[in-house]
Amino acid sequence: MTDPQLVLTERVQQALADAFGAEFADADPLIRPSQFADFQANVAMSLARRLPDRPKPRDVAQTIADRLADFPGTVEVSGPGFLNITLADEWIAEQAERMFEDPRAGVPTITPAQTVVIDYSAPNAAKEMHVGHLRTTIVGDALTRVNEHLGNRVVRQNHLGDWGTPFGMLIEHLLDIGEQAAVAQLEAGEGTPYYQAARQKFDNDEAFKRRARERVTTLQSGDPETLRLWHVFMDATIRYFNKIYSLLGVTLTDDDIAGESMYNDMLAQTCADLEASGVAVVSEGALCVFPPGFTGSDDKPLPLIIRKSDGGYGYATTDLAAVRYRVHDLKADRILYVVGNDQSLHFQMVFAAARMAGWLPESVSAEHIRIGMMLGKDGRRFKTRSGESVKLIELLEEAVDRARTAIAERGYDDTTREEIARAVGMGAVKYADLSLSHESEYVFDFDRMLAMTGNTGPYMQYAQARIRSIFRRGGVDPGTVTGPIHLGEPAERALALQLLDFPAVVERVAETAEPHRLCAFLFDTATAFTGFFETCPVVKEGVPPEVRASRLALCALTLRVLHTGLDLLGVPVPDRM
Repeated sequence: MTDPQLVLTERVQQALADAFGAEFADADPLIRPSQFADFQANVAMSLARRLPDRPKPRDVAQTIADRLADFPGTVEVSGPGFLNITLADEWIAEQAERMFEDPRAGVPTITPAQTVVIDYSAPNAAKEMHVGHLRTTIVGDALTRVNEHLGNRVVRQNHLGDWGTPFGMLIEHLLDIGEQAAVAQLEAGEGTPYYQAARQKFDNDEAFKRRARERVTTLQSGDPETLRLWHVFMDATIRYFNKIYSLLGVTLTDDDIAGESMYNDMLAQTCADLEASGVAVVSEGALCVFPPGFTGSDDKPLPLIIRKSDGGYGYATTDLAAVRYRVHDLKADRILYVVGNDQSLHFQMVFAAARMAGWLPESVSAEHIRIGMMLGKDGRRFKTRSGESVKLIELLEEAVDRARTAIAERGYDDTTREEIARAVGMGAVKYADLSLSHESEYVFDFDRMLAMTGNTGPYMQYAQARIRSIFRRGGVDPGTVTGPIHLGEPAERALALQLLDFPAVVERVAETAEPHRLCAFLFDTATAFTGFFETCPVVKEGVPPEVRASRLALCALTLRVLHTGLDLLGVPVPDRM
């Protein structure tokens, strides 16, 4: 166990049990980092009010400190009852060495492993993949990577919008312009112009409108030729989506596609079962579920419409069928929906309805990982000057172009320059998103994203490149470093203590589904390494061999932590910058 805060928690809880009884063994010691020591425990303040004789908090703190006499460090009572805890250098070095010897840098695997279903990306096949899909894709993929690293079985679900009435006009438009022309347009990412052309004909050409409606009927009835045309459309669209996924370096594949069409055959049974159980009732001609606690502006119960009055199905029907499938067939222990903030009420009601139906038992967690809106510099929804949604692939290509320009004068050959430009460009976009709380809105700003200072992707990439340069200068392979680790300088101690938090941070990210916590830790680690780098020479002449070996081990451990952490975020790292 390398996590200092967890070690301290267990030790203080044991001291509480020894001093005041077993009923206090699970009390929160309220341990926090401190500016006066490594950590501060504030439990004495609250505990004093719970004890029958109401002792002074300072006396309670002293009682706890007395039972920590064998603690590896110092424990001092401060102020009205704070415990200032400073860890021994030898203990920090020992724990850092254990991390260094572990290929996983101390990160455990979860026992027992969970099955975690993560619904993310989910573009609409009828339209262009735009910047609104960037955040759901990036955040979802980071959560997938973290959970898999911890040993959970992750099932990716790319819930494409690939079914419904618009596909009648989309297929008819395909027939009008020809399959070859349609495929070329869709593969080129011109989904929005394609949709707009079909829509214009639908609105202005009665014969086309009639054909489109008839095509919807044949599609829903499973007509073989219509399904073939639907596959032509979808296959071309998915090939375009895959270009974006490849550029972003996300882990989604065709095997992860679980679009709306997948649930088409389940919708009638979903409605029938809900109605038969009494969970759903007919209201004003529509089949609805009224989850308790949800009311409209008129204070009347708010309906979740399962089947429309015209017999059609909506998103709620598909989402309820998906919940049932993911729990029953995929055996999910936890389901994460990485979807925009504006769908919050919808998912609350879907989850409530699924629990009413018994399809989402209390043993299964269903969570909406709310994604905030991306804004332009004007503080409004990010769009082009003409007011249209920005094409995602154009945005990503611009990021690479800007990175390519930034390193143009550094003397790299064409191949190396291209590799670095792509890694820096994609890393900048992804890290800028992940470094903020996923619920928050944020302003998309290339200048800030590509900055070499501050909590940015390029700064984090440069931190790794700088460590690699130390090993190159010393003619040392990081994989051959053996240590041991000794801490003689304050900057060495600060770096080692920072590194010990890595396992706990990774576990916390999985638990809370908040990747920004990992970004904050990695930035603090890079900052601690900068302090170490500036004050502790590693491979310069005159450094004693044992000091050199220890510092190389610290460098190697820092490199592994930064590399692993950024890889869990999906941020690529070039060897050189």
